[in-house]
Amino acid sequence: MSVTAESLPLKRRAAAPPIRRWALLPLLLLVGLPLVMLALAWLEPQTETWEHLRTWLLPRLIGHTLLMLLIVGLGVALIGIGMAWLSACCEYPGRRWLDPLLVLPLAFPTYVLAFIYLGVFDFSGPLQSAWRAAFDTSPSFLEALSRPGGVLLVMVLAFYPYVYLLARASFATGGLAAFEAGRSLGVGPLETFWRVALPIARPAIVAGLALALMETLADFGAVSIYGYDTFTTAIYRTWFGLFNLPAAVQLASILMLFVFVLLMAERFNRDSRPRQTEKRPSGHRIQLTGLPAMLATGSQLVLLSVAVLVPLIQLLVWAWPGLSELFTGHMLRVILNTMVLGLVGALAVVFGGILLLLGTHRASRRSVILGELAALGYAIPGTVLAVAIMLAFIRFDQWAGTALAGGLLALILAYLIRFVRVAWGPLEAVAARIRPEYLEVARSLGVGKWQRQLRVNLPLLWPGLVTAFLLALVEIAKEMPATLMLRPFGWDTLAIRIYELTAEGQWQLAAGPSLVLVILGAIPVVLLIRRASLVR
Repeated sequence: MSVTAESLPLKRRAAAPPIRRWALLPLLLLVGLPLVMLALAWLEPQTETWEHLRTWLLPRLIGHTLLMLLIVGLGVALIGIGMAWLSACCEYPGRRWLDPLLVLPLAFPTYVLAFIYLGVFDFSGPLQSAWRAAFDTSPSFLEALSRPGGVLLVMVLAFYPYVYLLARASFATGGLAAFEAGRSLGVGPLETFWRVALPIARPAIVAGLALALMETLADFGAVSIYGYDTFTTAIYRTWFGLFNLPAAVQLASILMLFVFVLLMAERFNRDSRPRQTEKRPSGHRIQLTGLPAMLATGSQLVLLSVAVLVPLIQLLVWAWPGLSELFTGHMLRVILNTMVLGLVGALAVVFGGILLLLGTHRASRRSVILGELAALGYAIPGTVLAVAIMLAFIRFDQWAGTALAGGLLALILAYLIRFVRVAWGPLEAVAARIRPEYLEVARSLGVGKWQRQLRVNLPLLWPGLVTAFLLALVEIAKEMPATLMLRPFGWDTLAIRIYELTAEGQWQLAAGPSLVLVILGAIPVVLLIRRASLVR
């Protein structure tokens, strides 16, 4: 039988080299390590600390977590779906330049948005000060936003782009055509949207909602700044305040139950998702005029002002007088630490992404499923990873007589487990465009196996490698909880410096490092805008 382009993937699957068959094993072991430690923690004898936490703290943590999931879920769904429908299916003034800007909140770490809005809504902040000067009274609604409840607003503003991006893609590739079909049958616009367009986009909406809620569960910085008790803050205080690592791991295992429920819901939603054959935008946009057009443009302008413009202006106002502080000896050391950890961690993450690519690209369905399991670390909150990895290292040190628990290895492993999926996505996207014939031609010309990889595959994969490296570096630079809990003494990063300054209420001093992180955070957002083709 002749070798064709269609038969090559099948031949490869049948004769996969050993390195491909075993490529996923190290990652599966790494991801399984924290999960095993979470389970083993329950075999430890119950302590008085755990009894106290279970009796007095656990009910409040569960209540706060459920309330947070409910309010943030409703908020990101309403904003994300509404903005996605307007952007994908309607035409109104300013749409072309408003569309891509709606994902800009992703450039802001949640803890940066949190301390900005806490400072803005605080009693001594600009809004309450101006209100008291004008009306000689304190506004109760602004006071409420300066209290722990304000963290819910911050999370809605930070995470709605997850729902917006996925819902917009679904509406653009089928929702509008279905809406037009319903309208042609004489059904009203609201009923058509509710009964036709929305069900088509439901799988994408649920997927985006699951991502937003997993980020909500994993958040540590924002809830710490607002003093809102959640599992992540309780895990940190139990370890570093009560010095009880096993109890912290037990709390972490309960948090993972919430994550597991979200993962199962997203998986069920993915399995029940209907196949979409239409991949290109279909139908004609709904032309909005008059008041509807003004409301569409105005709503997006208000959202961008609240989520991006106001925080950015306030950040610049605070940062401008102290920009020179970024170039002092201490801050230069912090920036250097951030870059060193980012570079080393990103290299480890990209290497993990290459292993995932080797194990899953044009492989069997079983290998792809194993690859998905190996990349599950993105769903494990940083605080959970930190306590589980530290407990594993302590147990290993006790057994082997080593001293690995206080070194950088634990932190690099946490980065690898948590962010390997960030590298896998760009690599897989580029590898999918590499035709098998390229390697076959090189082999027919007598090019050796390793030369084929260096001279054919590497140049073709290079854009994906660069993108994966940049994305991993940015994510590591912004990461707070795992770095805070696992870093060796003296290895403060920009995120840690922001945590320390905001804990003392020094918003102005925290603004400079925050501005650097926002600029770094804009890199993946720009790449996302280009790849998602939001402007059309």
